[in-house]
Amino acid sequence: MGVHTFTQEITTPIAPARMFKALIVDSHNLVPKLMPSIKSIEFVEGDGGVGSIKQTNFPEGSHFKYLKHRIDAIDHNNYSCKYTLIEGDVLGDTLESISYEVKFEASGSGSVCKMTSHYHSKIEFKDEDIKAGKDKAMGMYKVVEEYLLANPDAYA
Repeated sequence: MGVHTFTQEITTPIAPARMFKALIVDSHNLVPKLMPSIKSIEFVEGDGGVGSIKQTNFPEGSHFKYLKHRIDAIDHNNYSCKYTLIEGDVLGDTLESISYEVKFEASGSGSVCKMTSHYHSKIEFKDEDIKAGKDKAMGMYKVVEEYLLANPDAYA
């Protein structure tokens, strides 16, 4: 029915290489340890390179059971990644998929995370309908940032 695109920038005092490693490369290990709302993240296809599929599982009793992301592009030198949410009850009846472009760029002694999200919808919906999903993604970003601030040697 259409594509809704959103962009956001988040600044952090953490260097881009550390944020990229923690949030993109090693998220399957780190995020379930930091966020009780996520039971596990595992590769169901591949090893983290292009074409790999990562499944996020939520605890029993959660609103959602699981979701799957496919890695479409990853650039370890430029700290960027493109991936697509391809499956899971989080898509509901309104979305076909959500594709993301994430890039961490140096800014002062920290970095800026630039994220573009493309919501491929089956039906018409309002931009505010996706606010909850964006807020959860921001929450995960902040939890990882706090962990890296408290553990300066992690992902260094």
